Amino acid sequence: MRLDALDWTVVGAYGAIALLVGVYFARRAGKGTAEFFLSGRKLPWWMLGTSMVATTFSTDTPNLVTDLVRTGGVSQNWLWWAFLITGMCTVFFYAKLWRRSGVFTDMGFYELRYSGKPAAFLRGFRALYLGVFFNVMIMATVTLAAIKIGGVLLGLDKYTTVLIAGTVTVIYSATSGLWGVVVTDLLLFVIAMVGAVSAAYYALAQPEVGGLAGLVSHPEIAGKLSLLPDFTDWRVAVPVFVVPIAVQWWATWYPGSEPGGGGYVAQRMLAARNETESMKATLWFNIAHYALRPWPWILVALASLAVYPTLDSLAMAFPDVDPSILRHDLAYPAMLVFLPHGLLGLVVASLAAAYMSTISTHLNWGASYVVDDFYRRFLAPERSERHYVAVARLSTVGLIAAALLVSLWLENALQAFQILLQIGAGTGMIFLLRWFWWRINAWSEISAMVISFAVAV
Repeated sequence: MRLDALDWTVVGAYGAIALLVGVYFARRAGKGTAEFFLSGRKLPWWMLGTSMVATTFSTDTPNLVTDLVRTGGVSQNWLWWAFLITGMCTVFFYAKLWRRSGVFTDMGFYELRYSGKPAAFLRGFRALYLGVFFNVMIMATVTLAAIKIGGVLLGLDKYTTVLIAGTVTVIYSATSGLWGVVVTDLLLFVIAMVGAVSAAYYALAQPEVGGLAGLVSHPEIAGKLSLLPDFTDWRVAVPVFVVPIAVQWWATWYPGSEPGGGGYVAQRMLAARNETESMKATLWFNIAHYALRPWPWILVALASLAVYPTLDSLAMAFPDVDPSILRHDLAYPAMLVFLPHGLLGLVVASLAAAYMSTISTHLNWGASYVVDDFYRRFLAPERSERHYVAVARLSTVGLIAAALLVSLWLENALQAFQILLQIGAGTGMIFLLRWFWWRINAWSEISAMVISFAVAV
């Protein structure tokens, strides 16, 4: 199925609005790094919380959920649902503390909390480690999902998809700063949710599925509906439920679910008007992220088991798709071909919105590390604000270029998710304790980071 003129009109209208918002905020973002990275600390909680939700709704997220559901059932989602525990800890114990710290980025907290050369080293090293390496891996995963969607819905090869997606997003991201990211996220979130719900509605309407009643009784699906894993089989229950609930939520650093808050979540908390709004923003984010948004994706994933029960059936339905990316996560975009024209354009626009929202946030967040915590701190401490904004925009271009190259190497979203979980394992408890226990120091974090990376490799 290909988009017709009505679909392209919908997609084009969305793209024009998003770019206009970026251009509108370009001058304000160019005033200085405080405006470019933190919007002058003037944003209300509902904008910040929605922006966090929109950021975590990326093109790879429904693909990842689809992969989990098709391979292990609904209960497989506890691999990421368990992070709700650390999310709520952030709401009630850490959100106000982050805003009270007054730092520019969460990397700047290191030299506020610790001291001496170890603190300076930790700040600079983690700025590049997270802002470049981790960030590029995440953006590459999101771009991989765009490649799969482009291949199924538009018939584009991966190089064309990467070129178009990267170019459009970097123009928008490099001009508007956090102002444009947050304001556009409001529009993106609405479009993305409408698209996700529409996709679920038409997935259930397929004859092979037979509506919600048919979904529940379908032989290919019945065994995958349980919210909890089968505890009689501990080979499944331990890695899917016991370890995430008992260990993973506090032990693992993962973007958007950092123990104690961090990354772009900390950036949003630091951009809030005050401590109370910081807490409200984080609370709204966790409610929407875990309780509201995943269910349309789960319904589409379950319905896909009736329509495309195996990888072979996916390969037969889409023979032109590159075999190297043919995995279970391809089933989500494969279900979108049943949408009527007009609505298909809206769903494609919603996926483009999800892509732009996530990538623009990660570009702004990563550039803030590169500029404030490395370039300004160690290389050029006495330059003008406009100079740092220019470096931020150049960093944005460099980050997206690296991410697009890595995306051509990846095969599925779950692969990158597991890599990042492994590399971030073993560090989370330090991020929880450093606020309250004086014995935590810079060497605690350095040793945990080095050991977790070595074991993962």
